[in-house]
Amino acid sequence: MRFGRALTLLAAGLVEIMAAAASVVLLILSFGLGLVFLYPMQVRMVRQVAGWTRDTSARWSGVEIESPYLPRPAPPKMMSDGWYRSERTLYKSPRVPAWNARWKWMITDPATWRDLLWVFLDPIVKLGLSPLLLVLPVRTMQMHAHWSALLLSPTAASRLAGQVRHLNKVRTLAADTQAAEMRRIERDLHDGTQARLVALGMTIGAVEQLIDDNPSAAKALLAKARDASADTLTELRRVVRGIHPPVLAERGLGDAVRALAMDSAMRVRVEVDLPHRPESPVEAAVYFAVSELLSNAARHGKAASAVVDISHSHGDLRVTVTDDGEGGADPAKGSGLNGIERRLAAFDGVLAINSPPGGPTTVAMQLPNCLPQPWTGNLGKLPRWKAILVTFCWALAWLPLWPQGVVASIMKMIDVEDRSWFLALYLPEPLQWPFLILMVALGTSMYAAAVLLPATHPKDDSWMGLESKRC
Repeated sequence: MRFGRALTLLAAGLVEIMAAAASVVLLILSFGLGLVFLYPMQVRMVRQVAGWTRDTSARWSGVEIESPYLPRPAPPKMMSDGWYRSERTLYKSPRVPAWNARWKWMITDPATWRDLLWVFLDPIVKLGLSPLLLVLPVRTMQMHAHWSALLLSPTAASRLAGQVRHLNKVRTLAADTQAAEMRRIERDLHDGTQARLVALGMTIGAVEQLIDDNPSAAKALLAKARDASADTLTELRRVVRGIHPPVLAERGLGDAVRALAMDSAMRVRVEVDLPHRPESPVEAAVYFAVSELLSNAARHGKAASAVVDISHSHGDLRVTVTDDGEGGADPAKGSGLNGIERRLAAFDGVLAINSPPGGPTTVAMQLPNCLPQPWTGNLGKLPRWKAILVTFCWALAWLPLWPQGVVASIMKMIDVEDRSWFLALYLPEPLQWPFLILMVALGTSMYAAAVLLPATHPKDDSWMGLESKRC
């Protein structure tokens, strides 16, 4: 399988050569002859080739290359007079404004031109890596994936646009969550505390009327009013705990969750490994998420026991709630899981659910980069094979690149009779230029490997081997 993938990667280089040649023709026709309608065809072709490389890099080498393209333009909107506007021109139909917006989106996206540069350079890189690809297919494919990531990863502009789009989404979710919380508090106050206070006022009014004529009845009503005031105070405290529990503010997330466990109808074991407290909004989001999960486990899952594990790793806050209930939890069916997703969304949270019918149910939550940096941990050491390969590349990359590549090419172009120790000049004439190109590509690839390999440290995400949902 490894060699099959290696051969597929080399064969993809031939596809890239054909895509590069077709791109030249289409670009000449588009901008040289004015056939601009051919330009989107060229962009889509190159993006499909680059997209295949992104997919295979993730599946074969474990190197994730995110989509770098700017967001698609929104569909044109009809104005009040029934016309569609594109720049300073009005149109009856949205077709032309939509095409203009799509054409501008493609040509102004930096990733479009980075894809085009990659499709021209990648066949040369693959040619340089071909000797190593046949000897060390897995390692070489990883090197190629990191090289591709240099040009196929998101640019600063696309990352910024993605962040803006994400922040807009998070802002909307946060506003919706806040509005839902305000409605819940208003409902609790209206249906609970307010109703009790109105009843208390009516009871006191009756006492005023009876205190002179029927003191015993007034005394009984006062006792009832005292009980009603105690119930109202209990109700008000419950509402306050729903806004922000005092124990959470005073004692932190661990003790607040332990207090939840003591009040739960289930047997709940809480394990906490947090040397320092997260920020207050993070604590509140996790607290209410755990509260909702324990409530769901007891009410819907009919669980008898549960385990809550709160830990940290590299600045990420991780929470896992496991119960022995009936299972079958699904965000699409409600049960409060959508509310948890909205709470976590404000912190780029990830929710993973594993709840087969019959149970058990495991819900894992991760909030990235929300813990203090001094205790986020250190990167692991460079693996031995990487250290050896980096040393080898730094020590010998200059040899194929400069004396046997660049310098030998100059000597051939100026037609020097003394072939000296330039290996390419001793080969038959048809093989000299291919060998020189191979030497330059090999040296460049070795330098690229020496730079990229130390920067690759895979993170341990095995805990997320559940059915995950990005918030």
